Amino acid sequence: MLIKKPGDIKSSEITGKELYLKRRMFIRGAALAGGAVATGLVYRYFTSHGEETQAGEKIADVQAPPQTAPPLNEKNTSYEDITHYNNFYEFSTDKLEVASKAKRFVTRPWTVAVEGLVNKPRVFDIDDLLKISPPEERIYRHRCVERWSMVIPWVGFPLAKLLDEVQPLSQAKYVAFESLADPKQMPNLSSDVLDWPYIEGLRLDEAMHPLTILASGLYGETLPPQNGAPLRLVVPWKYGFKGLKSIVRIRLVEDEPPTAWNIAGPSEYGFYSNVNPNRDHPRWSQKAERRIGEFGLRDTLMFNGYGDQVAQLYGGMDLKKYY
Repeated sequence: MLIKKPGDIKSSEITGKELYLKRRMFIRGAALAGGAVATGLVYRYFTSHGEETQAGEKIADVQAPPQTAPPLNEKNTSYEDITHYNNFYEFSTDKLEVASKAKRFVTRPWTVAVEGLVNKPRVFDIDDLLKISPPEERIYRHRCVERWSMVIPWVGFPLAKLLDEVQPLSQAKYVAFESLADPKQMPNLSSDVLDWPYIEGLRLDEAMHPLTILASGLYGETLPPQNGAPLRLVVPWKYGFKGLKSIVRIRLVEDEPPTAWNIAGPSEYGFYSNVNPNRDHPRWSQKAERRIGEFGLRDTLMFNGYGDQVAQLYGGMDLKKYY
């Protein structure tokens, strides 16, 4: 991800200076070692962490997913990598530090307001909200705009189920989302890396799509804080930053809402942010990606491999213009 003033930023800082420097050390070290075994050891060193993840609570009665997309024939990313390689800028811009800085994050009590152009605005207690629909396991590809990817077994339910509860009015065309911004718990809110709170948005038809979910868990357990507890958005055909974390407000609106990264870098991060190997980021290619836990690169898939399910949402649109 980028920081607030793109013109001031070196390409070496795309994923954070410290991690970049570690990668430079990795490349140098791997060259000296001259073998795949050594390369793997170095990789594990740089992606290792100093403490074990505290297990979440087991989520009861997780349902098999409906046939909204073909099952993935790809290996799930390990729990350790999913929970220790995180973008959650409210805590840290260093992916390897988020887990430790978020470990005391309090997620109960918690409420989510759903309001705006709806017939039945409501403030949901999180535990009541999670009863709206049975939890489903959704194994999705996760593609970061920074060119890395994972396969994550989320637990959640369709966002459409929540929107049905509040009954959107006919004027509602978009859905705006807002994350918690609590400086007492989130130490990096003192920085100006983004304008806080973190905000995101979807078109209403994107929000109602059966692939779009609100996730409350992964690997069958409640979400760890660093992954967006207690509730986050997951839209698998879009770059990962569209999936805002620790949601506190959802608002149905008529006009396209502002989004955090589009405000920070409008020429680099569009409102749609669909995964698209044919539309490069201004400072790097999007044609390939690195799967966390693997070496080498994979080809980036259009719509992250979900084109059969979502391409019709963008029929007739110039996706290089509406990026």
